[in-house]
Amino acid sequence: MANNNEQQKQGQVQVNMTPEVEKGVYSNLAIMGFTPTEFIMDFVFHHPGMPRANVQSRVVMSPVQTKRLMRLLEQNMANYEKNFGTIRLAEENTPQNGPISPFKVN
Repeated sequence: MANNNEQQKQGQVQVNMTPEVEKGVYSNLAIMGFTPTEFIMDFVFHHPGMPRANVQSRVVMSPVQTKRLMRLLEQNMANYEKNFGTIRLAEENTPQNGPISPFKVN
């Protein structure tokens, strides 16, 4: 127990992952909604040309943790683009057509 307490005091958490979770899921569509106390993010795989899509995973987070996630994503995206180049979004190339992002915000 002392070891866990020491790790938590230093801001470190030991994270374990089952082999099933380690495989991950692929998502090409995300849908987000929120209430006053939480953000709900559904990650979906939509096969092009198919009328239906299934949610692969749902993540529910507090507003504070969601903001931390947003900052983490921004930092990692900046690092990625620094190493591999700028990622261009399709809607940046066709502004007259409006946004065509597969990610939806409610």
